[in-house]
Order: sequence, then C-alpha cells, then structure tokens
Amino acid sequence: MDVTIHEMNIEDYPEIYQLWQMSDHLGLGKSDSRYAIEAFLKRNPGMSYVAWKGDQIVGTVLCGHDGRRGYIHHLVVHPDYRRRGIGQSLVSRCMYALTRIGIQKCHLFVYEDNEGGIKFWESLGWTKRVELNMMSQEIRD
Repeated sequence: MDVTIHEMNIEDYPEIYQLWQMSDHLGLGKSDSRYAIEAFLKRNPGMSYVAWKGDQIVGTVLCGHDGRRGYIHHLVVHPDYRRRGIGQSLVSRCMYALTRIGIQKCHLFVYEDNEGGIKFWESLGWTKRVELNMMSQEIRD
C-alpha cells in the first residue's frame, strides 16, 4: 500500500479535523481549534504527522513534550485503513522525534471504553497506569 507519512502542516487542518470527527473515541474541544493546533505545532516542531494515501489524509497523530515527558494525542487512522501498520508507523515517528531530543518517557490518554484503542497501545508495549487519576479544570477566558 502506497501510504506516505509527512510532518503535519497546519494548511491541512480542515481535512485533519474532518478525520478526527470520524472517531468515536476522540474528545474534541476548544483546544482542537485551528489556532490551538497551530500553536501546538509551533511549540513542538517536527513531532506530529499525517499519513497520506494519494491526496487523502488517512491517519494523524499529535506529539509534543513539556521538556520532561512526551505526550501523544489524537492518533486516528481512517476506518478503511486500519490494521495496515499506519498507526504503528505514526507512533514510531513520534517516539523517534522524542528520543532525538532526549525525552525518555511518553504518556497518552485513552478513553476507558475504547477497548480497541487500549488493545492497540498494549500491542505496541504500552502499559496502562492504574495507580494514577487524571484531573482537569477548564481555564476560563
């Protein structure tokens, strides 16, 4: 299959967002606006990727870091292209990018009811952390 992977470009945002909307297990909000994603990409250059099949985006992943730990967000592969190694290739590029700058540990978030997602990450050697609880708070404008 002739899928190519390139660094994410904000010019592709409309098609990227459309793919994200197809996922039942992705929470989208204000932090996924074009403005917010563009800022994320600028703060984390060379770490987020898209997979292309011809002129169609069939996979995406956002990757960044806080200086200590890496974070992966929004790994999505179009349903018609799953189980072909695209997700694994996207993750591998992220992990290489993090390693290249000295980041030695990476985290990600998976919804509890996303059994397929959990199985995917476990198949790549990721471990579910049961001793941690995630806490969030909206920051008002």
